[in-house]
Amino acid sequence: MNSGSGIQELMAAETRASQIVAEARIARGDRMKQAKVDADELIKTYRMEQQDAFDKKAAADGGSGGNASAKLQAETQQEIQTMQAMFHKNAQKAVDVLLSKCCEVSLEVPTARVRSTQKLYGK
Repeated sequence: MNSGSGIQELMAAETRASQIVAEARIARGDRMKQAKVDADELIKTYRMEQQDAFDKKAAADGGSGGNASAKLQAETQQEIQTMQAMFHKNAQKAVDVLLSKCCEVSLEVPTARVRSTQKLYGK
């Protein structure tokens, strides 16, 4: 009879061990969920701090961005005007160079071409 009660004790111990493992898994899952919530909260706080610091720096450097945008627009317009002036100044020179290259025809046969032709036809 002693062996029957020993088996029942082992089965009860195994059942209890399974319950303990299941409870530990549930507790671990709960801790993981809580850690995720805490981490999200920390991230949100950090993001807000960094955004505030960025906003303060942007305000100190250039205001709300309207002033910087106007300055950039003015610089861009100045550069466009400079490029257009250079274009008008050099347009005729560029046309003259292109026409001279198109109209100049060299009637000389390159020496490399003469040699390759001689090799081909055996002269």
